Amino acid sequence: MKLAIINEVRTNNFNDPLLLQKISGLWKEAAKRLTHPDATIYGIYHDYESNYKGDYTLSIALEDSQSEASLEIPKNAKYEIFNVDTSEEQGILNMWKRIWERENSGTLNRAYTYDFEKYYPNGEMEIYIAIK
Repeated sequence: MKLAIINEVRTNNFNDPLLLQKISGLWKEAAKRLTHPDATIYGIYHDYESNYKGDYTLSIALEDSQSEASLEIPKNAKYEIFNVDTSEEQGILNMWKRIWERENSGTLNRAYTYDFEKYYPNGEMEIYIAIK
């Protein structure tokens, strides 16, 4: 799957004091460039330093866009898909916490290649976690 990168940032969930500013700024900047209301938007986590506690790159991207900056997600990758409860105010964050809990308990064997959040035009959200 080839995705056109709108914007990206390098950060860390646990030791970057500017984490929230970086991610909210990334989405605000991307929103200015997102011109198709019916587009599926991706938040792609990649270039992992180690695991979810290490540095990573977050890219905002779209499908089927003509862009020089693109990211190719391997077609043969295996994913576990997590449906986000969009009725929860912190649904996406709560789902990430559940994913980390599963990893810590040994019930989720992550590959740390390309993980992504998929935002559908109808408001639904899914998180795709690459697994070994």
